[in-house]
Amino acid sequence: MSAEPRQRLTAAERREQIVDVAVRHFGDSGLHGTSTEDIAQEAGLSQPYLFRLFRTKRDLFLACCEACTARVIDAFREAAAGAPEGEKLSAMGAAYGDLLEDERWLRMQLQMYAACADEVIRVRARELYRELVDTVRELSGAAEDELWRFFATGMLINVVSSIGLKEIAGEDAWAASWCDPKSFMPQDS
Repeated sequence: MSAEPRQRLTAAERREQIVDVAVRHFGDSGLHGTSTEDIAQEAGLSQPYLFRLFRTKRDLFLACCEACTARVIDAFREAAAGAPEGEKLSAMGAAYGDLLEDERWLRMQLQMYAACADEVIRVRARELYRELVDTVRELSGAAEDELWRFFATGMLINVVSSIGLKEIAGEDAWAASWCDPKSFMPQDS
């Protein structure tokens, strides 16, 4: 019985694999607290090869930020496509709630904002946030005040999720009342 030959990944596939590993590391430890050596080891490659694919640690971090934003945009596009007119914002809000089930992506998103002391990251974070807002505007047709409420509620949901209110919702009525994003997500007008 012979072992199957290991399939070589393309550079694009390897980059995607590395980003998937790095999202968890950066999400847990932030830009400066994360070791690229740990990321490379978990991804099963050498650190020099990681740096051939991502020139710098910052470049890898930015690739994670981009993947995080793309994940949200893809979910919003899918939700809006399946929603009737007048319910697109609500559908996107529900889709975002579903995305939060995988906490590593939320932590990565929050780390992107936390790393904005780095000017390069701040500029890219602004671009990504603008892309997100523009996408929601385009998909929903919502007015600016509705967009503000949608994104403000989304940030509140990020806080509720990141501090783990669901963990105590069974024993704390206050926490329970804040754990259902559908109960306070802005509705389409």
